[in-house]
Amino acid sequence: MAMKIKVEEIYKPDTSSSLGRPLFISTVPAGFPSPASDYEESKLDLNKHLIKNPPATFFVRVSGSSMKDSGIHSGDLLIVDRSLEPKSGNVVVASLDSELTVKRIRIRKNEVILEPDNEDYKPQAISEERDFEVWGVVTSVIHKL
Repeated sequence: MAMKIKVEEIYKPDTSSSLGRPLFISTVPAGFPSPASDYEESKLDLNKHLIKNPPATFFVRVSGSSMKDSGIHSGDLLIVDRSLEPKSGNVVVASLDSELTVKRIRIRKNEVILEPDNEDYKPQAISEERDFEVWGVVTSVIHKL
């Protein structure tokens, strides 16, 4: 099968504003509720929490199911950092033969492979004949429940 997850849209983050939201010092149990308002620690700005290098960061919206076992689903928004050096096992946004794709990269001695995280799809070995470039490393995924 072809590599059927791709980038639909690309966005640059707007870090010019700050919207601090309450951050609680206690964790939230997935069982019985707890009165958490007594434990407010500080404010959390998602820009500061999720974006480590604003000039090198962009958002992409994906479509397809080849990364579903990584928790990346069609319609999700990915936070991508271009300043990070891709390491074997990272999820990356890459240009492959002039098409953007999201895959897990495997780097071995003289071999680079883009692997889907869905057994219905096949890995792609990157040969010198292919037009290939890593655009950035995925650092976070945002999706609705």
